Amino acid sequence: MNEAHHTSQDVRDFIIQNLEKFPGSISKEISNRFGIKRQSVNVHLRKLIEEGVLAAQGNTRNKRYYFKPMADRTYTIELTRLLEEDQVWREKIEGLLKGIRPNILQICHHGFTEMFNNVIDHSEAKNCTVHVIRTIKKIDIDIIDNGIGIFDKIKNGCGLEDQRHAILELAKGKLTTDPARHSGEGIFFTSRMFDKFSILSGELFFTRDSGDDDEWLIEDARNKVKGTSVFLSINTDTNRTSKEVFDRYASDADDYGFTRTHVPVKLAIYGEENLVSRSQARRLLARFDRFKEVFLNFEGINLIGQAFADEIFRVYKNEHPQIEIVWINTNKDVENVILSVLKNRGT
Repeated sequence: MNEAHHTSQDVRDFIIQNLEKFPGSISKEISNRFGIKRQSVNVHLRKLIEEGVLAAQGNTRNKRYYFKPMADRTYTIELTRLLEEDQVWREKIEGLLKGIRPNILQICHHGFTEMFNNVIDHSEAKNCTVHVIRTIKKIDIDIIDNGIGIFDKIKNGCGLEDQRHAILELAKGKLTTDPARHSGEGIFFTSRMFDKFSILSGELFFTRDSGDDDEWLIEDARNKVKGTSVFLSINTDTNRTSKEVFDRYASDADDYGFTRTHVPVKLAIYGEENLVSRSQARRLLARFDRFKEVFLNFEGINLIGQAFADEIFRVYKNEHPQIEIVWINTNKDVENVILSVLKNRGT
């Protein structure tokens, strides 16, 4: 794009979309993208600084730009039996988000109240810290408690093998240690509404980025963390709606229940193991009977064993014919193992 065919809005949009990627070289990127001189680039950057959108650090040669927060608040909240998550939303959070698009406000309302309710009901914590940062680009919300830790809570409450097994069950959805008061859907839907969703607790860090529906990552935390930290982030230009996310996991147009789930198969892997055994398959299959459709995402899985595939696609399917199990993102080797098992179904 040359100088004659761009507008100030084009340059502004480019800066907002690319600043975090090039904080120290955004001037060069603008110049290359639009074919304008450094002096003209500086005019655009200064205007955004004057508007309070950007701030800068360093001298001319080493200057780095960043988004200036429109809101940056931290609250420490004492957790009591009478505290309600909607009260905290109205009194602490909602006022910081004035003027954002309705779909984003609705997602923030849903996600914050769901996650804060989990703290109240499950964490056994005495205090919770909430940190909200809003810039022109995105909204970040941190919810940090000093309680028992979500992965340990689920592991112990559901009789699971370890914290990684708890994460696998969280990714499926419909998991709760208190079924009388919770449906187990809060984390499942919240993690899919936001552009980034992370949980840090105990010895594990669990994160999901939007774009790929099952792009989950589990890492060992650098240090063991007491309690739970949940991080929510959403871009202010997203068109995503909470209804769109809910509808995606209803099997039929007239079925508004949570009947479909996507399961990242790689979450069933512990350490360096390969997925070869029936016991690994049964770990993956746990609670599939709560859904009508299960999409198994084999992204990142290079090899599976015959027994693993047989347990899922022949044994379990014969025992649960009403459940549709769909495999996606398989490589040729994995698909060949599945197809060979399907030939033997019913035998």
